[in-house]
Amino acid sequence: MATYNLEEQEKIDGFKTWWDKYGNAITILLTAFLVTLGGAQAWKYYQQKQAHQAADLYILLQQVKTSGGDAAKINDAAQLLTTGFPSSGYAPRAALITAQADVEAGNNKRAIQNLQWIIDHAKEATMHDLARLRIAGILLDEEKYDEALRILDTQHGEAFAGLYLDRKGDILTAAKKISEARLSYQAAIDKLSKNNNYYNIVQMKLDALGDSD
Repeated sequence: MATYNLEEQEKIDGFKTWWDKYGNAITILLTAFLVTLGGAQAWKYYQQKQAHQAADLYILLQQVKTSGGDAAKINDAAQLLTTGFPSSGYAPRAALITAQADVEAGNNKRAIQNLQWIIDHAKEATMHDLARLRIAGILLDEEKYDEALRILDTQHGEAFAGLYLDRKGDILTAAKKISEARLSYQAAIDKLSKNNNYYNIVQMKLDALGDSD
């Protein structure tokens, strides 16, 4: 048995007294900390696994698209993402791909549903802005001008300001509201950078309207 001098024995006795008083509480706290740490690591692993699965499904969707898959097949592939991994960044992008396939297949109703899913579920504001822009384009093709304009009147990011104003000009032109269309195109030009290739396209639209009302 180890022997201690008086000072060492006092320290040991003091520690024993302190441990008898607080030891159980410290053990509980330490155990809780370790469980929490393990839980955090498990959650991190789960999130990484979810992200990898979502990425794999997005690659699959792109393969279906590039291999000439029809809109139904593309919808089926995209649904795996939108239902299984709705919070991932891949899900709204899958919905965009699906909406485009729907438009090309002449199924505007389903395209709008897919775009609305983005507005309702996507975390990125830019995805909302893009979805609304696409919906307005579909409504323009369907000659639902007032509805399309209402979509564009929704608050959006400054990066989309020029594109929204350009689309608004397209709608007003189709609605034969030339004076308003001209103002919208000019506002779009003011928002777009001259280094942007789209700047020249909008300028051509404005020039094509001429000076007539």
